Amino acid sequence: MPHRPEDLLARLDRLGIAHKTTRHAAAFTVAEGNAVWSGIAGVHCKNLFLKDAKGRLWLVVAPGERRIDLKRLPAKIGAARLSFGAPALLQEVLGVSPGSVTPFALINDPGHHVTVVLDRWMMEQPLLNYHPLVNTATTTLSSDDFRRFLADCGHEVHVVSLD
Repeated sequence: MPHRPEDLLARLDRLGIAHKTTRHAAAFTVAEGNAVWSGIAGVHCKNLFLKDAKGRLWLVVAPGERRIDLKRLPAKIGAARLSFGAPALLQEVLGVSPGSVTPFALINDPGHHVTVVLDRWMMEQPLLNYHPLVNTATTTLSSDDFRRFLADCGHEVHVVSLD
């Protein structure tokens, strides 16, 4: 059974991670997000759930406005040819639906099936924003606290310049 947003926020609290969650209209894309994120400080991000030709699963997290070239990305991250993961696979592995993809969903992957790729510039910014397992809210936390969350999840993480 996938974790719920309340479970995620409780986990952040247990880890001593300061966070603020802002509720808003559903945002399925960065364009829709831009319409509801105006009062939320920090970098707003996009999250791509991908599968490579060898069957490896990837979660690529970058600033919302960053263009990700899926043809050039494999060489940067050490993957085979990439395509978007099917919605059913996304639900099975990360417990979220399309439009709600988020690195916070790593709490639903205790088997560490997903390799995480984070944009280097994004990780140098003080505040980051991600959906808290649903696309009707945004949770803000510091990049240092985000690193603590990722370490607690135990996933392999690669910080790469995606520009």
